[in-house]
Amino acid sequence: MQLAQIRQIEAVGFRAWPASSVHYDGSWAIRMTASHPAKRLNSVNPLDPGDTDNMEQRVANAIQRFRAYGSRPIFRHSPLAPKELDDYLTELGWSRFDESVVMVADLGTIDLSDAIEQIPLEDIDRYIDAAQQVQQEDPALKPGLFEVINAIRPSKGLFVVEEGNEPVSTAICVQDGALAGLLNIATLSNRRRKGYGRMIVKSAIKWAFARGATRGWLQVEAGNLAAIKLYETMDFTEAYRYVYRQAPK
Repeated sequence: MQLAQIRQIEAVGFRAWPASSVHYDGSWAIRMTASHPAKRLNSVNPLDPGDTDNMEQRVANAIQRFRAYGSRPIFRHSPLAPKELDDYLTELGWSRFDESVVMVADLGTIDLSDAIEQIPLEDIDRYIDAAQQVQQEDPALKPGLFEVINAIRPSKGLFVVEEGNEPVSTAICVQDGALAGLLNIATLSNRRRKGYGRMIVKSAIKWAFARGATRGWLQVEAGNLAAIKLYETMDFTEAYRYVYRQAPK
């Protein structure tokens, strides 16, 4: 994928999962969210492979900013990150962790004939309760997650699939013009491989496609081979990868 296309997906990704504070140091986007610990919301995101001026001091400034927040400094490296920065962090002993794959699809090629017509939830609170139950997430994170979802400015659809009265799968679809991002996709651990993941993804895609979206994107951990295989069966293909780097303790 060309760098211009990667920049576009990165930009819509930031809008789809907004940090509470964003500071720019050149083309480095420093995203901070004190109310939620997610790495995407608390990391330095270099957005220009050629932006290496005064690199050592800028890294030191970023470290200071994170420590002021009481957080461990983290950089998120996509293909937009300068190689020189990657090499410099290696010299400093920064480790790599949690590689993710960004996948894209032409929504017009996805077979939606079996997709359920699902009306998204309007109640953010109800969605979060379902998502936390499905992901077995700490309830203490609910206020921060509410803040993030409530701050999403493009059109968003909150989807929940239930079995009886129990939520078994959840997802968020953010439509930003022609692009639709699928986030927070999860299925209850004892209900996986029963079609719920496919069901909720197709419902979200159908909703976004009807609203004019033509391209879909999502992010999935590189080690989650089952999920990657599922998305590939729906015509999603790998566009690029990113990895996090963290400072030594």
